Amino acid sequence: MAADDSKEALAALVNGGHVALIRHGNAPPGYGGDPPGFKIDDCTTQRNLDEVGRQQAKALGESFRNHGVRVDRIRSSPWCRCMETAHLMAVGPVESSWALVPDMNPNATARLLELKEMVSAWRGPGTLVLVTHALTVRPLIGILPDQGETVVLKPTPRQIWFGSGMGARHSLLEALAK
Repeated sequence: MAADDSKEALAALVNGGHVALIRHGNAPPGYGGDPPGFKIDDCTTQRNLDEVGRQQAKALGESFRNHGVRVDRIRSSPWCRCMETAHLMAVGPVESSWALVPDMNPNATARLLELKEMVSAWRGPGTLVLVTHALTVRPLIGILPDQGETVVLKPTPRQIWFGSGMGARHSLLEALAK
């Protein structure tokens, strides 16, 4: 991505009324999910942030603060790697949301519909930060972000979503550099 695109995305966040869709920081082994038998209420059984992921989260929060991004709300998937990313950003109180957990059954759309509503209804005045997983982002906007990557969305009135979310109408400003 060109530097000008990152600047445009950051300027949009500073101006408010946008959504920062963030994939959790680096959590080896990357794509592949959690180990068999993981428990949502036990972080020791899940994939977790490594030091790189922790530094990504802290740096993103610092960038938001240094550039004057006003965060009005921060919501996170309840998975430990997402909650830790959100907390380490240190941009406000973190709320857990199951709408940010990927539906592994393609016929189950309740979470995706809730997420679409969350994004399309946002009007600010500040930024809505959503910390989630690549497999939550893909059905929403059709891309798989890298770990620690931020995608900036501009919600539009009467947002129209098509099918499973691929090709959804929205303004994707750009992904911020990791």
